[in-house]
Amino acid sequence: MRLAKIDSLRGLNLISMICYHAMWDIVFLFYGGFPWYSGMPGFYWQQSICWTFILLSGFSWPLGHRHFKRGLTVFLCGALITFVTALFMPAEAVWFGILTFMGSAMLLMIPLDKLIRPENRTRALILGIISFLLFLAVRDINVGRILGFTLPSALYADHASAYLGFPPAGFFSTDYFSLLPWFFLYLCGYSLHFLLPLDSSDHPITLFLTKSICPPLEFIGRHTLIIYMLHQPVIFGILSLINS
Repeated sequence: MRLAKIDSLRGLNLISMICYHAMWDIVFLFYGGFPWYSGMPGFYWQQSICWTFILLSGFSWPLGHRHFKRGLTVFLCGALITFVTALFMPAEAVWFGILTFMGSAMLLMIPLDKLIRPENRTRALILGIISFLLFLAVRDINVGRILGFTLPSALYADHASAYLGFPPAGFFSTDYFSLLPWFFLYLCGYSLHFLLPLDSSDHPITLFLTKSICPPLEFIGRHTLIIYMLHQPVIFGILSLINS
C-alpha cells in the first residue's frame, strides 16, 4: 500500500535537504557569508530535515518488503559516500552519515520487529513514549553526557566506537548520525505506524493518507535514494560552473 501523502512529505523534505546542502556548499566551499546558516537558524533547519527523514523511515518500515535487501542497499550507498568523500575531500569526509544510519536501522529492525511489534495501539503508544524519552535521555551521548552525567572516556575509544555513538576526541564528520541516540527516534516513527488504523483500507485516516494531492512530490518521495546520491555532485557541478 502506497501512502501518497507520506510520499509527498518525504519528497518535500528531500527538497528542503537539497536546499540545505546547496547552502552548505555555498557557505563552506565557495563564497562564505550567511552567518545565520552557521547559527541556530541553520541548526534548526538541519534538525527539521533529519528528524523528519528518520521518523518517516521508521514509520514506513512495516509497510516495506525485502527489508534486508533495502537496508543493505542503503547501507552500502552510505559506505560509497564515505569512500568518495574520504578519497577526494578528506577534510570534509562523511563518516557514519545519514545513509549509514538508515541502512543500519532498517537491518536492526528485522530481528527487533519480531520482538517488539505492538499488538495494539496501547502498546504502540507505550513503545513510542518510551522510545522518545530514551532519545531525549541520550541526546547528548555524542559529547559524553547522559542526563547531565559525564560518561567514562573509555567508551570513546576509537573510530569504530563513533558508529555506536561514542566518537573519540578529534573525530569529525560533515554528516554524522550514530546509532545512539538516533535509533530511538527511528523507533518512535515505527511506533507511530501502529497508532494509525492502516490495517483498515476504508478508514478515513487511511483514505486521507492514500489520496494523491501532488504527484510530482510523490514521485520525488518514492525515489529519494537515487536523488540523494545524485544531488550533491549536481549541486557542486553547477556551483563550480558559476564560479569558474
